[in-house]
Amino acid sequence: MLIATTTAIATAAALTTPLAALLTHRALRRAANARLMRITTPNGIDEQHFVRIGGIDQWISIRGEDRANPVLLEIHGGPGAANSPYGARTRSWERHFTLVRWDMRGAGLTFANGGAPAQGPGPATFERLYADALEVTHHVRERLGVDRVVLLASSFGTVFGLRLARNHPELYSAYVGTDQNVLEAGRDTTAYDATLDRLRAAGKTAQAAEIEAMGPDPRRWTSKQRTAYDKLCAGSDPLTLDTVKKVVLGSMWLSPLYSLRTIAAYFKAQAFSETVTPGSHDIDVWADGTTFEIPFFVFQGAQDVITPAARAKAYFDAVDAPRKAFALIEDASHFAALRHPDRFLNLLLTHVHPAVTATPAATA
Repeated sequence: MLIATTTAIATAAALTTPLAALLTHRALRRAANARLMRITTPNGIDEQHFVRIGGIDQWISIRGEDRANPVLLEIHGGPGAANSPYGARTRSWERHFTLVRWDMRGAGLTFANGGAPAQGPGPATFERLYADALEVTHHVRERLGVDRVVLLASSFGTVFGLRLARNHPELYSAYVGTDQNVLEAGRDTTAYDATLDRLRAAGKTAQAAEIEAMGPDPRRWTSKQRTAYDKLCAGSDPLTLDTVKKVVLGSMWLSPLYSLRTIAAYFKAQAFSETVTPGSHDIDVWADGTTFEIPFFVFQGAQDVITPAARAKAYFDAVDAPRKAFALIEDASHFAALRHPDRFLNLLLTHVHPAVTATPAATA
């Protein structure tokens, strides 16, 4: 998994700092983030607990400063790359939306709550996670007393997101994709070709040969090869690598929700979730259709090397929806919404909020 790419690098850097000083700094920053995360408004909500979904206990957070605000339900990526560490980074979103953050089966705090045995019988699969997502949607609607919610999907979560939005317009008021994945049953090789070019340009001939030997069709890769490709794709791009180190690992290290044990579980969860990917290999979003009955938005990192912006834009251009908008987030690769959360919030307020409410929201 691409997040694991920089773990060794970050660990080596940490070892240059005395352990006591490092842990003291971490404790202070985690305490500050805990204070930042407090919600004290009269009509606010702050619920973070386990809910029985799909026969197991899954972690769900519902947070916002005003229950009257539109509800954003996140579908995170990976598989297994939960969004629970990012509360401090996205705190400003909760002034304008009620943010629902769900750690899927085999991910984040759901996985940490008992490890692999607690994830249910058998391996995690695409179909099972899709069913879980529908059940979470119904739970959130009932808990918050709303008919529909905004579906906010990122990275691999957009594979679920497109199907949810297309199949269940009665449940969702809008679709928002970021790090938008456009699966084409192995036909498109844009990201693969660009990864090869970067490795060759950097003189990393052995790594380039490894990728070349795998071939461009991800349907033919083993789980081990998929992990190797993800690492080389992300690790060969300086902007992506910087984002993983500073945003992803940095958020996890300083999150009030994450102990050292939970951080270790986060990476075990990604390995556990490798079984989900094969279930998406034959998905062709073009064959599935480009007509949506709800507003459709894509906000993509302009320099995304994992899910290239050009592919996302080509699909967006073909979409027929009652309302739609596409925007690039500059100085961003993958994890664009988390690298620039305030820019992403402005896009939500400019495009999404007016589409799901009677009146536009104030700017951030």
